Amino acid sequence: MIDQTGLTQLLQDPAHIGDAGEPRFTGRMASIRCGAALRVSIQIDEAQSISQVKFKAAGCSALVASLELLSQNVEGKSPKEAAIYAQDARTIAKLLGTVDTDLEFCSTLACDALLNAIQDYSNAARLEWIGEEALICTCFFVSEQTIEQEIRRSSLTSVAEVTRACSAGAGCGSCHQLIQEILDCETGS
Repeated sequence: MIDQTGLTQLLQDPAHIGDAGEPRFTGRMASIRCGAALRVSIQIDEAQSISQVKFKAAGCSALVASLELLSQNVEGKSPKEAAIYAQDARTIAKLLGTVDTDLEFCSTLACDALLNAIQDYSNAARLEWIGEEALICTCFFVSEQTIEQEIRRSSLTSVAEVTRACSAGAGCGSCHQLIQEILDCETGS
C-alpha cells in the first residue's frame, strides 16, 4: 500500500500525463455517476511490449492516482500481461488504500480505459496480421486453426472452455465474439 507521501507525490508530479507516441492505441471511459472522463493511450514497440502509457483525465484525485499507478505498473509489460493485470481493478485500489466502493470505482474506470486501449491495439494487429492462418486472439497470438483444433480435440462448447484450453480470450476480450462464431461453426449451433 502506498503511504500518504507516495500518494501526494503521485498526484503532484504524475509522469504519465499526455499522449503516447505513435503508433498509439487509445481507450476511453466516462462516468455519468461522477462526471469523470478519461483517455489512456499506449504505444507498443517492435518487441510487442507497452513502451509508453499516457493518460488524460478530468476527475478526482483518486482517478488521477489510479491512472498514474496503473501506468507505472503496466509500462514494459506485454499487452497480454497488462490486460491480465487490468482485469482486477482491486489491485490498484488496494495499492492506493482505497477500500471505499466509490473510490474503488476510479480504479475500475482506469483499468477499463486501459483494456479499451489494448483492445484497440488487438483490433489493429488483427487487421495487419500477415501470417498464414487467421489470427483471432492478439493478446496471446492464438490462430483460428488452433482454436478449431482445441474445440474438436476436447469437445469444447463455450468461450470460457476455449480460454482455459488455449488462453484465447484471456486478455482484453476483444476476440470473444470471434471465438463464439468459431464455436457455432464447429458445433453446428
